[in-house]
Amino acid sequence: MSERSKMKELIKFSGFIILAVVIGIGFFYREDIIPYIKGEHKEHEVTTPQEIEGKPAPEVSNRGKERKILYWTDPMMPGFKSDKPGKSPMGMDMVPVYEDEDGVIPGTVKIDPTTVQSIGVRTGKGIMKPLRRTIRTVGRIDYDERKVTHIHTKIQGWVEKLYIDFTGKEVNKEDVLLEVYSPELVSAQQEYLLAIEYAKSLKDSKVEGVTSGAESLLESARKRLQLFDVAEHQIKELEETKKPKKTLHIHSPVHGIVVQKNLLQGMFITPDTHLYVIADISKIWVYADIYEYEVPWVKVGQTAEITLSYFPGKVYRGVVTYIYPYLQAETRTVKVRMEFDNPDWELKPDMYANVKLESKIAESAILVPAEAVIRSGVRDIIIVSKGEGVFEPRDVKVGVDTGDGYLQILEGVKAGEDVVTSAQFLIDSESKLGEAVEKMRGQSTRTPEHQSTKAPEHQEHQMTAPKHEGHEMPAMEHKH
Repeated sequence: MSERSKMKELIKFSGFIILAVVIGIGFFYREDIIPYIKGEHKEHEVTTPQEIEGKPAPEVSNRGKERKILYWTDPMMPGFKSDKPGKSPMGMDMVPVYEDEDGVIPGTVKIDPTTVQSIGVRTGKGIMKPLRRTIRTVGRIDYDERKVTHIHTKIQGWVEKLYIDFTGKEVNKEDVLLEVYSPELVSAQQEYLLAIEYAKSLKDSKVEGVTSGAESLLESARKRLQLFDVAEHQIKELEETKKPKKTLHIHSPVHGIVVQKNLLQGMFITPDTHLYVIADISKIWVYADIYEYEVPWVKVGQTAEITLSYFPGKVYRGVVTYIYPYLQAETRTVKVRMEFDNPDWELKPDMYANVKLESKIAESAILVPAEAVIRSGVRDIIIVSKGEGVFEPRDVKVGVDTGDGYLQILEGVKAGEDVVTSAQFLIDSESKLGEAVEKMRGQSTRTPEHQSTKAPEHQEHQMTAPKHEGHEMPAMEHKH
């Protein structure tokens, strides 16, 4: 057989193959596609085992049941909700969001109990209790400024003897601090003795005014000694002995501890000399810095507590006495002063203490653990456990942070409900995914009233199969 004959046979065989394929495609389109184009197909026809056996298929409980619309939303805007249909702010047709057949709110997640345990889900309860705002900070103990005394002398002279000779020593009121030799004090003593003798000599004088003048001079000399801070017992001793003393005592006017000592034995002192600083620490002040957002919860007169690490278990209670009227720009804090009794002198100035301030805000409020709230910056969400592995995300309105691990909930959670405190981010992401899928399903199965009744002309294309030896392909209409 020649090459030409072989080529003719091959072309003839190929033609039969093409014809068979075209006929097969024609029958396929005739049986399956044309009913769809004519609208005669049946949606979701499924042959059940019961139908194969000749038995009627069981009815689906949800088929024919009217579903309740919760709200309308735009799938492109998950946070947008509307109570009626229409166009969204993006210009898209809104789709309905239905309640589930079991009444479960969209976004609810059901997780197998084994999975709940494996991902470490923990819950806590919303509780109803009095609302207290607790502020914890660090304070510094300091002297009560009203109980700090500076000791000066009103004369000049030389320190003959020091009785209080080191810093930190405790002194009582009227204790002798030092002995001073001062020519002024010696002269003042002599003048007082002369005034005493002059008053005695003129006591029985008959001249009017002489006796009273002598008494006035005596009182003036005595007053001068008192103004020089000469102790009363030394004045009495001078009156009894009639001899001036070389040195006189300087006494402490207060009880406390010597904070500063600025003199030594034999030192020449003047009224300008800063001799001692004595502080009474039976009451002390504590300064604490409060952040500006905490200031509304601090009031003058409220109770304050401090604890020290080196006195474990011991709590000292005092009161807030002053809130300074300015803000420290570097730290954005306000200084608060508190006052505490310190009868045993356990609290020493410049010690650090842990401060606790608690203010009463409301008699009752719903509180949840702070870790239960997912704070996105725009929304606050809590995952509520409904039991049996069902979890429901809720938007909540958060109130006051108590400062001790709880948040006040104004809306969204009731007392007694279980809230998820760990692994809630996993549950929330699953809820968002499930809700998005449901929205996509809702958009793809929208009723015709939410779809365009006529597509644009440029979106309609006619596809016609080529004609082969008298066989014509049926027309297909594709809409994009």
